[in-house]
Amino acid sequence: MEEGCGAWRERRQWVVFMVALVLFWSGTSAQIRYSTSEELKGGTVVGNIAKDLGIDLSTLKERGFRIVSGSTESLFQVNQNDGILYVNRKIDREEVCERSSVCLINLKTVLENPLEIHYVAVEVLDVNDHSPSFPEKEKRLEMSESALQGTRFQLHAADDPDSGQYSVQQYKLSQNDHFRLEVKDRGDDRKTPILVLQKTLDREAIKSHKLILTALDGGKPPRTGEMRLTVDVSDVNDNAPVFTKDVYSVLLNENAPLGTTVIQVNATDLDEGSNGEVIYSFANDVQGKVRKRFDLDPTTGEIIVTGVIDYEENKIYEIDIQASDKGTAALTTEKSVIIKIVDVNDNAPEIEVTSFANAIPEDSRPGTTVALINVNDLDSGLNGKVLSSISEGVPFTLTPSLQDNMYSVVTKSPLDREKQSEYDLTIVAKDAGEPSLSSVKTISVVVSDVNDNSPEFSLSPYNFYVTENNDPGGSVFSVTASDRDINENALISYHIIRDGGEMNKLVSFLNINPENGNILALKSFDFETLKTFQFQVVATDSGTPSLSTNVTVNVFILDQNDNAPVILYPVSTNGSAEGVEEIPRNVNAGHLVTKVRAYDADIGYNGWLLFSLQEVTDHNLFALDRYTGQIRTLRSFTETDEAEHKLVILVKDNGNVSLSATATVIIKVVEPKEAFAASDVKSSVKDEEENSVTFYLIITLGSVSTLFLISIIVLIVMQCSKPTDYSSKCLQDTNNDGTLCHSIQYRSGDKRYMLVGPRMSIGSTIVPGSNGNTLPVKNQSAKFKTTKCHNSKFSNIGLFYTIL
Repeated sequence: MEEGCGAWRERRQWVVFMVALVLFWSGTSAQIRYSTSEELKGGTVVGNIAKDLGIDLSTLKERGFRIVSGSTESLFQVNQNDGILYVNRKIDREEVCERSSVCLINLKTVLENPLEIHYVAVEVLDVNDHSPSFPEKEKRLEMSESALQGTRFQLHAADDPDSGQYSVQQYKLSQNDHFRLEVKDRGDDRKTPILVLQKTLDREAIKSHKLILTALDGGKPPRTGEMRLTVDVSDVNDNAPVFTKDVYSVLLNENAPLGTTVIQVNATDLDEGSNGEVIYSFANDVQGKVRKRFDLDPTTGEIIVTGVIDYEENKIYEIDIQASDKGTAALTTEKSVIIKIVDVNDNAPEIEVTSFANAIPEDSRPGTTVALINVNDLDSGLNGKVLSSISEGVPFTLTPSLQDNMYSVVTKSPLDREKQSEYDLTIVAKDAGEPSLSSVKTISVVVSDVNDNSPEFSLSPYNFYVTENNDPGGSVFSVTASDRDINENALISYHIIRDGGEMNKLVSFLNINPENGNILALKSFDFETLKTFQFQVVATDSGTPSLSTNVTVNVFILDQNDNAPVILYPVSTNGSAEGVEEIPRNVNAGHLVTKVRAYDADIGYNGWLLFSLQEVTDHNLFALDRYTGQIRTLRSFTETDEAEHKLVILVKDNGNVSLSATATVIIKVVEPKEAFAASDVKSSVKDEEENSVTFYLIITLGSVSTLFLISIIVLIVMQCSKPTDYSSKCLQDTNNDGTLCHSIQYRSGDKRYMLVGPRMSIGSTIVPGSNGNTLPVKNQSAKFKTTKCHNSKFSNIGLFYTIL
């Protein structure tokens, strides 16, 4: 503030001095000269022209005192009342007097009546109202980093509209280590700054230098102007590329998809432009197989998968990478990239089987080795750790060996070919990877046969029923045996045991086919002579040693109707049966005249006899019971009835081809007294005849009983191990008709049959299709029982043979 006041006082003294000088000069000259500072506001007094010219102030207005100016507005005006010259508007010296050291404005004043012209010169004094300024606020220079010390760069000078001491007086450069400033003085207030390099540049250290150039004028204080200088250091290819890492190492999963980026190498070059632009490539010694699996992007430095990556083929890759710049003389740097392949569980275990034999005998001991299993997994670690197992439910197991992943397939329990002749063993090998992979291998183990099974007959014992009167030399039945073994061990031959015993004498009439078991009878069987017998057949296989099995064969002879009925009464004489009966004339209706008795050696239907009248003199007088053979009167006799009657009686069995016999009975009708006398004689004769018949009948029945007792004993021995349940029924002759009755009960399949003699009990049922002589019997155990049924007479004895 004090400095401003001091300056103003200096200017005021200067103005007074100039006014005094003008007044002094006006006494000798007609031109007046004033001075004033620029930038003064309008109305500022410059000087009193009228006073300085000695003009009467009272006449100024009347004479039209004025300043004559051009078209532009005058910078100064004069007051017509007092003749004072003042500033009309603010004056900018630099605008009025550009680039002039002295700014002088000439004014022409006029007075009319009389006309007077006076010239007034006003010097506009400079004021430091402008700061230095550069043509550019920022200036960018380029300087090579190879430039030598002392290199000079001329800069643009600053401009200051002020003049004299207020113009640019000096330049300053901001503090730095590489540049200094020199100023060249060209006169006329012209000073040119020069930038001088005083220290070698390094673009890689500092690629751009920021400087500030300051221009100062001579004011107090001085005004300044600034220009920002940027010195860009141009590159020289003096740096090789440098990789950002000392070691490049990466893990890569095998089977990585094509196009996978493995790693990206990065190298930098401190140079710029083409000198700092880095490209990548494989080193010359990188093998072809590596180039097939990996590719290197020359721009980005990315290593990319282009082939199949297999851990089992190569576990690690070491690849040399080159980084080169694009300078005229390219610089190159190498770096190794280590790619470690990570195992992926991509290999299932491999199972290799070594078999010792095509088959293993069924009598092999537990622990017998069947095969060797070798399991291999190409993966590593847990991916290559394999656990092996064998299918369950088989008599085999896996036994690990001393060597890893080696196993033995051994038997763990006895084998039986007859239960299972072949095993499909499933070996499962499973690794411990995630996810786990497994392999399955199936091996077939054949169990070879050992002769450990005897032949087995289809039935035991065999019960065969053979009809009597068979054709000699023909096959009557067959036995069949099977052997669970195979081949020679199952090849069976048959033969009959002939031990020379009493029962086996009958076996001499039998022959067996050793290959198929068909049994042939060399003679015919007679039911009436032989009703049953047994023998044993042996089945022997062809194994070594051979095994054999016996079976008992029971043979039952079935009856045929090959015996005609035999008339027991009346007694046969000369081949014909004829008897005479006398009865009193006074008998009533229903009187039993006589009874025809007959016997048939056959049984069942074949021995079931029916009686019928073939001839009779009077059908109204006598009747014959068709089942019992009893002859009875139908009515009482009359006087007109004849005294003698002849009855021819036909006795017929029930065979398919019926056989018969006839008996003739002559009935004489007498008076009661004669009949009584005759009956005494006849009874005695009749007793003798009956005694004779009874004797022969007892001998016959005894022989038959002896044969059946032998059969019973044999069957009891065979069945002694089975529980017995003896029960019997006697088919009793309720009518005491004297007919001999027989019955044989036997089993065939799930049915039981009874062979019945000539007379059946009431209520018996005849089953069709039972060979005509069988009756079904409800459940009874298979056993023999003999029952005798008799009446008061020996001739009425009946013998029943029952096979239960």
